[in-house]
Amino acid sequence: MEAQNHTTVTEFILLGLTENSTLRVILFMIFLGIYAVTLVGNFSIITLIRICPQLQTPMYLFLSHLAFVDIGFSTTITPIMLTGFLGYGTVLSVAACEAQFCIAVTFGTAECFLLAVMAYDRYVAICSPLLYATNMSPRICFLLVGVSYIGGCVNSWMFTSCLLSLSFCGSNQIDHFFCDFPAVLKLSCSDVSIIGIIPSISAGSIIVITVFVIAISYTYILITILKMHSTDGHQKAFSTCTSHLTAVTVYYGTITFIYVMPKSNYSTEQNKIVSVFYTVVIPMLNPLIYSLRNRDVKEALRKATIRVYP
Repeated sequence: MEAQNHTTVTEFILLGLTENSTLRVILFMIFLGIYAVTLVGNFSIITLIRICPQLQTPMYLFLSHLAFVDIGFSTTITPIMLTGFLGYGTVLSVAACEAQFCIAVTFGTAECFLLAVMAYDRYVAICSPLLYATNMSPRICFLLVGVSYIGGCVNSWMFTSCLLSLSFCGSNQIDHFFCDFPAVLKLSCSDVSIIGIIPSISAGSIIVITVFVIAISYTYILITILKMHSTDGHQKAFSTCTSHLTAVTVYYGTITFIYVMPKSNYSTEQNKIVSVFYTVVIPMLNPLIYSLRNRDVKEALRKATIRVYP
């Protein structure tokens, strides 16, 4: 294929989830509700952690950043998806498409690192409680949060630099609801044999590293819990870990499916469904998981509610 025989693409059309007009209206209402719950839930978590003294700990500092990342991740994707439901096809310039994906990868990768940091925090709290104040000092917490965001920016740069090196000609219709890398790659008239592999290596490396940290942390946590003689100690330790483990399992399962597994193993429709889950649904679930399964958050919420509505 010779590029000069085709018009250079300057904008993309996101085809969205479905062509059915009735189904688009139904999905618009559903995802608008999900987005509203996402914003309210995550902003509530951040506000609660800021105003409640009992939540001024490293664990909840990391949780507040996780909530911020979920807000950014969802806001990068969902509003554009919602506009697509109002009419079949959303038009974005090539630069806007690349920017959307760049920001989404930054927040998505930062979430991976934050989940690993939170696992390490639980390891220190349960396995070395006497050294917790030293090992999780404000300086170390600031460093861990900074590394999470820097890691997100580095991985985003890997993906975005690959996108910027591509040229697009011919079709400009992306069969997706956002500018996901595999969907955009299909429209390129450049040689993608190498470019398609580099981001998978980058994403795969980050997943392996962060999952390794989480796995090692929880292995030591489990060993420590099994050595406890107190039933109350068991329950308290498990209560601080179950919500985090739930979030980890759901998030890593979906991103591994999209960015690490061979593309021949799943269809475009499966890709869309899984992408909806990790870009739209999980940011809504995280505050629910941490509020419904965490006694400290529920108690802080109860006290805050009493102060507002005595």
